[in-house]
This record gives sequence, C-alpha cells and structure tokens, in this order.
Amino acid sequence: MTEQKVFTVSTEIAGRTLTLEAGRFAEQADGAVTVRYGDTMLLVTVVAAKDAREGIDFFPLTIDYEERMYSAGKIPGNFFKREGRPTTTAILTSRLTDRPLRPLFPKGYQHEVQIIVTTFSMDMVNDPGPLAIIGASAALAISDIPFAGPVGAVQMGHLEAKLVANPIMSAMEQSRLDLVVAGTKDAVLMVEAGGYELTEEEMLQAVIDGHTVCKQLCALQEELVQLCGKPKREFVPPPTDTSLEESIKVWMGSRLREAVRSPVKQERDRDTQALKEEVVAHFTADEPEEELSARCKEVGKAFEKLLKAEVRDAILDEGMRVDGRQPHEVRPISVDVGIIPRVHGSGLFHRGQTQVLTITTLGSPGDEQRLDDLGIETTKRYIHHYNFPPFCTGEAKRMGSPRRRDIGHGALAERSLYPVLPPQQEFPYTLRLVSEVLSSNGSSSMASVCGSSLSLMDAGVPLKAPVAGVAMGLITDPDGRWKVLTDIQGLEDALGDMDFKVAGTATGITGLQMDIKTTGITYDIMRQAFEQARLGRLFILDKMNAVISEGRAEMSPHAPRIITVQIPVEKIGALIGPGGKMIRSIVETTGAQIDVEDDGRVFITTADGNASKAAVAMVEGLTREAKLGDIFLGKVVSIRPFGAFVNILPGKDGMVHVSELAETRVENVEDVIQLGDEINVMVIGVDPGTGKISLSRRAILTGESPEDRRAAGGGGASRDRGPRDDRGGPPRDRDRGGDRGGPPRGGDRPRPRRRDDG
Repeated sequence: MTEQKVFTVSTEIAGRTLTLEAGRFAEQADGAVTVRYGDTMLLVTVVAAKDAREGIDFFPLTIDYEERMYSAGKIPGNFFKREGRPTTTAILTSRLTDRPLRPLFPKGYQHEVQIIVTTFSMDMVNDPGPLAIIGASAALAISDIPFAGPVGAVQMGHLEAKLVANPIMSAMEQSRLDLVVAGTKDAVLMVEAGGYELTEEEMLQAVIDGHTVCKQLCALQEELVQLCGKPKREFVPPPTDTSLEESIKVWMGSRLREAVRSPVKQERDRDTQALKEEVVAHFTADEPEEELSARCKEVGKAFEKLLKAEVRDAILDEGMRVDGRQPHEVRPISVDVGIIPRVHGSGLFHRGQTQVLTITTLGSPGDEQRLDDLGIETTKRYIHHYNFPPFCTGEAKRMGSPRRRDIGHGALAERSLYPVLPPQQEFPYTLRLVSEVLSSNGSSSMASVCGSSLSLMDAGVPLKAPVAGVAMGLITDPDGRWKVLTDIQGLEDALGDMDFKVAGTATGITGLQMDIKTTGITYDIMRQAFEQARLGRLFILDKMNAVISEGRAEMSPHAPRIITVQIPVEKIGALIGPGGKMIRSIVETTGAQIDVEDDGRVFITTADGNASKAAVAMVEGLTREAKLGDIFLGKVVSIRPFGAFVNILPGKDGMVHVSELAETRVENVEDVIQLGDEINVMVIGVDPGTGKISLSRRAILTGESPEDRRAAGGGGASRDRGPRDDRGGPPRDRDRGGDRGGPPRGGDRPRPRRRDDG
C-alpha cells in the first residue's frame, strides 16, 4: 500500500481561512477536493466517462449537490429518517454550480461528466453555495478532464452602506444585497443576486469587487494544480469541414433569410423547418441506404450552423432582429388582472408570444412552508412556483415532476419580489404564487415576475412598489464586435451568447441572474446590459401601472381575513390548554384557524366574519385578566356558607362574599342565588400575590364604582350594612374577602367550626 499524500493550500478571504485539500478522500475519482471555510466543509468529486456518448448534440454534464443532515447535527425529519429527494436548496445549489463551469469545457466534448458535492460539515456561519463552485472547479482543475478553468466564486453583501465579501449567514438578514459572482481570472462567468432596490451602479460595483476575490481564488487553485494536478486527457475536437455548409448556403440563396425573418414564432418555425427538410432531402438524395441516417444528421447540423450565423450576422451587421425589432426594443405588451373567479388574485402578462398567468393565494401564518434543509431558516411565508407545461411551446410531451429549470425560475421570481413584500407584522398572511406559462417564446421567467407583481396587487397585497423584469441577450463575434439585445425571444436565447435577467422597481434592482455561453464578458458589456435593462424595465412598468399600480384597497371576498390579538406571553399556555385542548375547542367551535406566536401574537384566520368575532371573544376570554371595576356575567359554580364562587372567565373563578350578594343583609346564600345561576358581578379586588379575585353583586345593584367603595372606606361597604361572616356576626380580618380579595383561608373549603361556634 502506497503512502497517502495530502496536498493543502489556504488563503484568507474576509478574515477567515479558506482551505483546499486533495489526496485524503475519494482516491478513485478523477478529481477530489475538500473545501473548508470556517467549519463548513464540502467534498467535491468529479468523474468523466472514458468514451464519448454517441448520438447526442449536447454536453452531458451532471452536478448533484448532496445535503447530508449529519453535517449540521440533524436527523432528517421524514418518516424514513434518511435523506431523500433533493431539497429546493440542493437543486438551486446544483444549478448555481453548473452555470459557470459548463462554458469552460471544450466544444464538441461529449464525454459524460458527473460532479458530486457532499456536505461534510455545516457551521451555519459560512454559506456553502459559493464553496460548491470553488470545490468543483478545483476538482476539475487537478483532474485529467479537459477544462479551461479554474473558476472562483464569492458571495457579496451590502451591510452598513458597504460591500462585504462572504458575510456570515446570519448577517444576510440585514443585507441589502445577496449576490454570488463566479468567474475566471480574466472575466465574469455567472451572476446571481437578490437585492433591496440597488442601483445599476451599485450592482455593477458589487460584481467588480466580487470578481477581484474570484481572481484570488483562481490563484489558490492554480497553486493546488502545481502540487497535484494531472496531465489533461487528449481531446481532439471534431474536424471542421465548411465545404458542405458553403454548398448548402449557395443552394438556398436568400431563402433562409426570408424564412427566419418573421415576427411570429410559429410561422418562423414552420418555414425554417420546411426549408431544412428540403435541404436534407436535396443533399442526401444520392446516399446509399446504410449511410443515409448519418448523412441526414450531418446535413441537418450544417443547416443549424447556417441558421445561427444568419441570425447573429443580421444583428451585428444590420442591427436587425428576426422579428424586425431594433436591439433595444421591447415586444408588444398587454396586461390584465382579476380575470380568474374565486381565486384571491390573478395577473396576466403578455409580451410578444410569451404569456404568463400568475395566481395569488393568501393563507394563514400556519400555512407557511416548513423547511428541512441545511439553511438557517426553518420556515417560508412566501412561496413561488413556476409551471412550464409542454403546450406552451406547441409540443406534446410527458408531464412529470417540476424540473430543475422550473424550480430555478420560480426561485428567481421569488427572490425578485421578496424585497417589496410588506413585513409580516403589517401583513401576516402566508403567500403562495403560482405562475402558469401559457405560451413561451423567450423570457418566461421575467414574464412571471411581471405577472406575479400584478397578481399580488390584485389580491390587495400592499407592495412597496410594482416589480417588472426583462431578459437581455448578447451577440459577439471573433472580431470583438458585440450587441446587447433587450427582451430576447427564444431563438435569440438559443443562438446568443448571454441570458441576462434583470428584475426591479422603478428605483432599483431586486433580482438578477446572468448566464453566458462564452468564456466571459467584460465590464463594458455588463454596464450596457444594465442600462438597457433599466430602460426596458421602466417601459414595462409604465404598461403595468396603466392597469394597476398598487394593492387594491379591498381583498377578494373569497380571501381569508386575519385578525391579530396580542396576549400576554404568560397566557399562551392558558390559551393552548393541556394537550392543546382549549385551542382545539376554539377551532372546532368557530371553524377559524388559530396560530400562536412565541411573542404572544395570536392570528385568527377565517373568511366568516361571525366566526372570527366568536373566535376573538373566546381567545380574549381565555387570556383576559380581570381588573378592578370590570363587570362580568358569571355563572355560580360553588356555594359556601360564607359566599359563592362565580366563574367569570374560562378557568377563572372569583368569590362573592355573603355581604356582597345583595343590598340588604343576607343570612343564607341560597336565599339569594342558586348553583348554576348567572349573575352580574363587579371585580372589587384582585390579590396581586395569589391572583384571587373578589366580586360583588351588591355593587352592581347599587351602582357603586370601585372609587365610591374606596371613598366609603372598608372596601366600599356602607357602615350600617357592614359585611358579615358566615356566622352572621362581624367578619374577622382573616376571613374578609372585600378589597383583600379571594376566599377565606383554606381556599374553596369552609373553615372548620369550633365547638363553641354555636
């Protein structure tokens, strides 16, 4: 057995040590690296197939982020007590890791590559997201897999008016910005951000500062490569033969340009597909049967390359897009709200041939989502789901579970709208939004942002400001020419070099996501993209504001109403009751949903006004404190020789001394009241030490107030009708109820008589 060699490199980022280590784990993987930052530690492995996959026209890269609950000292909360399907956080982290790495593999590389990121340790201080990108890049860099890295990644925050690299996770709650930047030492590759209306200048500066840290991390990985990097496998890209393309181009003449320049996607697809079929038929007419299939694929690929070149050259040479728009133009927009019955809010956003309908559902605080992942948050009150059915692109496909793309687009819309939502203290509802893509020709994720903003306002949610989103594209060529495109459609996304999504209010940016297909873009390109996105966003917001610009004053009659009742924290137990008995009884009696917070806030949710009033009364009854002068209609629950005990609140009894039962002297309690009677009583005393309550029926009959009784002295009893004890004589001090409050000593039991008591 050979001696194990472990290679380690470290650097300081934001005052904490980041360490990369290779050689300790997973020796059979093509590359394996642990990345540690504080006590957050990930193992990243990479393996590539030895042979290329035949018959595919894409790069088969798979990235799996595996959350292990043991890394945070947790046991999974599901029935099986083991990790199951990936959480939303795991899926989003996998996508985050994929996006900056994919463009750096050589074109034509079709060997299957699998990257697995496993959480070994999680300190809830250092976010593992950027570390997954760093670890994956380092594992690829030291492996023999062809890769044009390394790539660095960093999270940027905005705290106390300053940009901060890799803030601790708890500090992100106060940050105006949550930005992840990834890039090589030469260029930015990927940006993902959410922000509280940052300006374009602030966002660009955050990207620039983040890229500076990325350069430092690239240098660290290069150190590790020097220590233990393997020679790269030989990969020879498929030979490029342009003779077939030239022949097809000459044969088609101007027909391709005519077919591709149509503002209607269906017509463009139909015409280009018909032309492609003609081309394939013409250039395979003389092929023998055994070679026909391969030749058809070859001709088809050549046609697709010419199509891509036609679209890109028209933009760079003429500034003309396939639908006739100029680079900065937004497609025609139509907006509508409140079009779906029964739901709490609906917004329809139509831009070009992309149409998204978003539905808002308002729920109680108890409807919030419980999270079982490695984040520091355990619940979510705002949930956004995005659906992309096959009919939206005119296709018939199998329906199934949400894809990673669907989950990612929903998260982007969620991130973009979160900064403008009212705080829970002002609007305690749980919010679920579902964006249904009804037609798609590019930028459906940003259309879902617009539709969601409309839907929220239609539901009566008091947004800080409306939010709109727009997707920017990029066309470049080897000569250094480039054009930024506003509001890209599907073909421009597929054949272009960038998808740069920007969402925000009229004031600033709230959501940002940038993916590129080249090896990086310059700051000048980003600056131009930000400016065109700002102008496009303002144009879209004007169209939206013309229909609805703020939350409706009245919510839908079908939406639940939430009433907030504040109770003393020490009364929470009384409200819940033993085993939840009391709160269950309220729910069963009224049909309302009751949610209790640790700070004493009680949320009562129901669409029935009478039920909500009844529930409020029951909650207040269980938690109300009896105060001097309060009047209750109580029920006699116990009779004693010295008086009676009356139930005035759930679980609370007070004592009416015999001297406080009537305006005249009472010899026998049962001469005045009977067990089970309901009588009006006033609180005339509350013992601060024991909480025992003294009541008076006589005060109600005479109209005396507590102040009148104090002025009269002796607890308010008139001198010619002094209170009497259970023997009919003057009361002893030890037996008095009155202002001292409570029953005689001995609690609810009568005091034993002495033999000489008569």
